[in-house]
Amino acid sequence: MEPVYTSVIGLARTLFAGQGLKFTLLGEDNVPRTGGAVVMMNHLSYMDFTYAGFPARKHKRLIRFMAKKEVFDNKISGPLMRAMKHIAVERGNGAASYRAAVDALKAGEIIGIFPEETISRSFELKSFKSGGVRMAKEAGVPILPMIIWGSQRVWTKGKPKRMGRTNTPITVAVGEPMHYDEALSPEENTERVKAVMKTMLDEIRAAYPKLSGSDLEFLPASMGGTAPTLEEAEAEDARVAAERRRKYVEKQREERD
Repeated sequence: MEPVYTSVIGLARTLFAGQGLKFTLLGEDNVPRTGGAVVMMNHLSYMDFTYAGFPARKHKRLIRFMAKKEVFDNKISGPLMRAMKHIAVERGNGAASYRAAVDALKAGEIIGIFPEETISRSFELKSFKSGGVRMAKEAGVPILPMIIWGSQRVWTKGKPKRMGRTNTPITVAVGEPMHYDEALSPEENTERVKAVMKTMLDEIRAAYPKLSGSDLEFLPASMGGTAPTLEEAEAEDARVAAERRRKYVEKQREERD
């Protein structure tokens, strides 16, 4: 029994009901009833990790997400994240968090990661890091491809929050468990998972209610929406990352002086 995680889930469900969010959950039975697994999920919004746990609830499983250290440093979210046994990831020093995740997987936990690392401004799949499949291999557990769609309409990067009663449909789908193919490299295994997730994403988007008007900003350019293309989005991500690095270097210099 985990009172903090259970209480947070209860509060989240109340919030989501107040927002009128309409969840469609697919592939719930693909979540293992016992044992470890690595959930690899696309990343569209700041709320994704809160929605991702819904398919796991059918079998009373909890997902421990890997999240950036800044979330754990926050006075409000930090204690909650630690109490729920999520795993902090420090930029540029991921060895400790990687080891913590592998240990948790071996202990039978489900670990959730966003292989794109950051929210996709284009709402397409960005390039994937191979950490997820490496963890699965080392721990000897399956990979669960997971796709979410619609969450970008609630709160995404560069857009205002829409936390009121929006009645937004959100689909969360879990694919069949995949196992590391020893004949392939980690990068090739990662591409295998990404290909499955791309197929799942295409299917979910095709079945999603049609967007129009101002909501076209939440639709990829490839689907007739006004979101930036993948190339444009990646260029903006690179610009933001460079600015972040510049500020970090300046801060370090000031502290030395």
